[in-house]
Amino acid sequence: MSDERREEDGSEGPEQALDARDWEETRGRAEQEEHAPPPVTHEDVPDNILDQTREGEEPYQWHSGRTREHGSEDAVEFIDVKKSFGRNTILNGLNLGLPDGQISMILGPSGTGKSVCIKHMVGLLYPDEGDVLVHGESVPGMADDELFEMRKKFGVLFQDGALFGSMNVYDNTAFPLRQHTDKGEDEIRDIVMRRLGEVGLGGAVDKMPNELSGGMRKRAGFARALVLDPDIVLFDEPDSGLDPVRTALLCELIMEVHEENGGAYCVITHDIMSARRVADYIAILWKGRIVESGPASELFNSDNQFVRQFLSGEAQGPLGME
Repeated sequence: MSDERREEDGSEGPEQALDARDWEETRGRAEQEEHAPPPVTHEDVPDNILDQTREGEEPYQWHSGRTREHGSEDAVEFIDVKKSFGRNTILNGLNLGLPDGQISMILGPSGTGKSVCIKHMVGLLYPDEGDVLVHGESVPGMADDELFEMRKKFGVLFQDGALFGSMNVYDNTAFPLRQHTDKGEDEIRDIVMRRLGEVGLGGAVDKMPNELSGGMRKRAGFARALVLDPDIVLFDEPDSGLDPVRTALLCELIMEVHEENGGAYCVITHDIMSARRVADYIAILWKGRIVESGPASELFNSDNQFVRQFLSGEAQGPLGME
């Protein structure tokens, strides 16, 4: 058939059909590129993060940013959060959601900004850019009285328990109730004894902090974090300074209390064994951004080289001594 005849009857030759398919593929690629995030250049990356990058590598080449479905609403959400202290950038476009009703762990190398995340959640720090949401409400946008009420949603277990040295275990645990509620002493006693019983310290109410072991101080701090029935409980490296057995026992306690009380638990740590024991959901933070996040079972089987190296504790891989 002549070219003129094809044009007249509207039929397509092999070359014309191929061109049409190419056009559709090209248009599809263009649409994907239109919605893709702009490529990261070295000009976009702070010097202190470039210093952590090996020669010949891109600063964020291992950061897929992949977020796997977790099946819950986000209790806390970070949206494009940036935070610097002087010339040192800690969070550099952080996007992260922590699911309600689950035990989440934020893992990452030491000094990568995990504890800074906790301070943003409770409004002790504000982002330089971006937003932090707690149950859908912007923390930086809250007035002082709203912020005060929002903080009642949180219980926090600090690294060393952060007990008041001049108070015994009972008074340490009762402190938030006396400070933030109008409850009478009889009701306070019922709550305090119930929480201390949950953490195995019902017989230690009269002990002073200097009479407690490291594990007991952490359990007392855990009881104090629970007395206001918080919706969200934050743990800042709860395994710090504990031997492996007491770390395992604390992990068991966290799981037992969560099963009984529910809510969103967020554990900040770099201990991989704790993550294997406790985590429902894992987010891995490095260079101020999430490398990957999702259900723990899926992350432990990730094909991302950095995730595999960090969760297996191997010496060889993208993470070095930089």
